[in-house]
Parts: sequence; C-alpha cells; structure tokens
Amino acid sequence: MRQSLFRKKTAPVLVVSLTLTVALFGQAPAAAPADAKPAAAPAAKPPAGGWAFEVATIRPAKMPSPTDIMNGKMHVGIKVDQARVDMGLVSLTEMICKAYNVKSYQVSGPDWMGGMGGQRFDVLAKMPEGATKDQVPEMLQALLADRFKLAIHRESKEHPIYALVVGKNGLKMKEVPADPAAPAPAGKSDAAAGDPGTEAAPAKDSSPQIQFKSTGERSGTATVRGPDGNAKMSFSPGGLHMEFEKMTMDKFAETLTPFLDRPVVDMTELKGNYQVALDLSMEDLKNVGRKFGMAMPGAPPAAGDTNALPSDAVSDPAGSVFKSVQALGLKLEPRKTPLDQIVIDHIEKMPTDN
Repeated sequence: MRQSLFRKKTAPVLVVSLTLTVALFGQAPAAAPADAKPAAAPAAKPPAGGWAFEVATIRPAKMPSPTDIMNGKMHVGIKVDQARVDMGLVSLTEMICKAYNVKSYQVSGPDWMGGMGGQRFDVLAKMPEGATKDQVPEMLQALLADRFKLAIHRESKEHPIYALVVGKNGLKMKEVPADPAAPAPAGKSDAAAGDPGTEAAPAKDSSPQIQFKSTGERSGTATVRGPDGNAKMSFSPGGLHMEFEKMTMDKFAETLTPFLDRPVVDMTELKGNYQVALDLSMEDLKNVGRKFGMAMPGAPPAAGDTNALPSDAVSDPAGSVFKSVQALGLKLEPRKTPLDQIVIDHIEKMPTDN
C-alpha cells in the first residue's frame, strides 16, 4: 500500500524521468564537427544494393511499470557496437531521427509516431561483416523502408523556435573538463574496491539506469545514470530540481524542448560540457505529461489533443523554465528560422513479420 501511494504521489517525476531518459540516451547524436579528424581506416566498400542489416527483429515494446522505472529495470535507448544494434522502447520518430541524423522536431508525420503514450518498439539487428557504426543510419533507413514501408521527402520550412543563446551578463555555469583517456585495466577500480565516494558510470553500451529514493510521502530523489554523465533530481509538491553533471548545450536544448510549446535550438556556439541545474514547477511537469499523452494525478489530457500543451498556445516567458534558464546565464529568444524537415509520405503503424 505504501509503495502504491509512493508511485501515485511521484507520478510526475516518473514521467519526467522516463521522458528525460529517452531524450538523453535514445535520440540521434549531434553531427560531427566539420573539422573532426577522419577515421584512421578507410570505409569498407558497401555491398551491391547498399548497406543493410543481416537480420533484424522488431517487436512491440511494453511500457515499463512505475515499479520497473523505480527499480531501474528498463530496456531503453539505442546501443551500437561492431556486432549489433540494440534499441529499447523507441518510437518510430526516434528510429527516423537516428536513421537521418535529425531531431524529433525535424520529423513531420502522424502524431501517433512519437510521444510516450504511443506505440514503441524493441529492435535487435545484426551488423553485416565489414560494417561499422558509420553505416548504421543507412541500414536503419533500409530497415524502415522494408519493414514499415517508410517513404519520405525532404524540404526546408520556416518554423517558430526558441533560440538558446548566452545572456547579456554572461554564463553562470561551470564548464566540465574533457574526459581523460581511459587507462588500461589494472586490477579493481576505486568503485569496485568499495570507495563510498565513487560511483562508476554505466559502460558505453549499457542501458541508462534510474534509481529512486523516497524522503517523504510526497518527496524524494531520483538519479538517471548514463554513459555520458548523471542527472540527479529532487522532487517535492512544489516541483522538480534537476542537476546534470555533464551536458552539451545541444543536448540541453533538446532536454528543454518537451517542456515548451516550440523546439529549442542551440545557438550559443558553446562547444564544451557544462554542469547544468534546472528547476521546474509542478505545472511544467503536468504539461510534459499531457504533451506525451501520459496522464498524471490532477492533470487530465487537453481536450481533443493529447500531444499539445494545454490552455494557452504560447509558453509563459515569465514561467519557471524561462527563469531557470536565465539563472544559468542563458536566454530563450522566440524566433523564426528555416529548419530541414523529413516529411513522411507513407509509413505503416506496425512492421511486417520478422
């Protein structure tokens, strides 16, 4: 009974934690910078007809229960190694993002393709001999065309956005130094040796983990542990406080987008990783639940459209998200800008048989 009450009282943070986990660890990576060094080895010659997975299994995914989320028992995110691609709890929108290296707001298609309340899939695909991670997008494009009958075209349209820029008084965030080169394994790590102050991050090919701890009937903490840094959350009846120990501004813009009425695009020109703190009101948490079609106590879906933000169509510039961003020395400026779009001409809701 007590655990059931805890799950009910913490429903907003469960929704936000799962939403952030999928956003942080399941989306397409940013494109490599133009001055990035080329790979040491030349790319393998593609087979006739282009790169494609040797075999792929696609199954409908079951949304994790509150208990699963609280216990960190989830199969979520996109993991790629030289042998296979493993996707957990991904939407069609997220697969398309990975296949075409775009953000979710650059995909124009039916509402049912995305959102936490829509159909999600588990995908396990075997890489062909000679293929590398660089060929995964092309193979995903082939998989989507074959199994979901995806047909697209590209276009550029002007869209309203929020530009994430540096405020006039300068940054108020701490930059995090680049990760040192990984040392050669030599015995147990500090974490393995039992150092209470050290918590090892998950391996690069592991699923992100969520850990919850109740500190009261309506308060507690949650930690999302991922390969690229941890996100710590403290929740109370007043809202949610989040701290990201290592985050790029591109990823921060992506994290802000679900809480607002238009996409957030990074225009800070900041290239490093930063420690980021964000405070959200309970209304912000209810909004993200409505936006992704996930009901929460006291927050019925907006009439006629579960994927839209409720009430007013424009986010409040004086709202908690805007204030929290300003506290970091950043600013969200409403603008219009051309965005490249992947427009869905045709797609099936379910894949053909495995």
